[in-house]
Amino acid sequence: MKAHSLLKGLVGAAFLIGAAVSAHAADTLAAVKAAGTLKVGTETAFAPFDYIDAGEHTGLNVDLFAEIGKELGVKIEWVALPWDGVFPALEAGKFDVVAGPATITKKRLERYRFTPPIAEATIAILKKAGDTTISKPEDIAGKKIGVGKATAQLDQLKEFSETLPTKVDVREYPAFTESYADLAAGRIAGVANSLPNIAFVASQRKGTFEVVLPPFGKKSYFGFIGLKDADHAPLMDAIDAAMLKIKADGRMAELQKKWFGASFDTPDAVKDPAF
Repeated sequence: MKAHSLLKGLVGAAFLIGAAVSAHAADTLAAVKAAGTLKVGTETAFAPFDYIDAGEHTGLNVDLFAEIGKELGVKIEWVALPWDGVFPALEAGKFDVVAGPATITKKRLERYRFTPPIAEATIAILKKAGDTTISKPEDIAGKKIGVGKATAQLDQLKEFSETLPTKVDVREYPAFTESYADLAAGRIAGVANSLPNIAFVASQRKGTFEVVLPPFGKKSYFGFIGLKDADHAPLMDAIDAAMLKIKADGRMAELQKKWFGASFDTPDAVKDPAF
């Protein structure tokens, strides 16, 4: 009788613990609000979205998440790490959402949930100022071109390379800042990155870099990333709603103009990416 009662008690306790854990996991938004903090993962070497200036973390993402935090009524806690470690850390629960941002692609949509787009991500080439050997995208054939490791820009560059008479000598970098340093030193002929990124870099280093136009590849967009499951759906719904409000009242356009020099006409959602 005692053994039966003890077993019954243990089963009941296990059920209650399991139910508590399940309820906690299923209410991520409530957990974030209870803690008063939204943890955001990112790298800090992707200007003008996230970068370090005079020792301070700055960029469009910092400003935009400050507005998202106001809408949700929480503070933002930043967690910085290399880009190729961001997605594994998100899945490991190190933070609630990824700022990045990341290009919205079909493959990524299968595994992750994206927020409304924050800017275009169409790829273009950055070259050294005065370099007359590259005047259009096709001129990178056979040349050493830097690109970020584990990025959609890498995939697009490789795809574009296949259309050229001589394949591009693709050089992968853990951080784009390293590729810009190699470009300035003449170790590579160009850097492939999204147009907003390289336009910002060129504007900050006039006389050093120039943008090669037009951009190439398929039109794409940047978005923030969260986990694609029922547990995180309430949190992602709340972030989406906050961002659409920020877009509707003009705050998004103001931030785009501040960091890119122009605003972007982006859709409210991307359900069928170009690639």
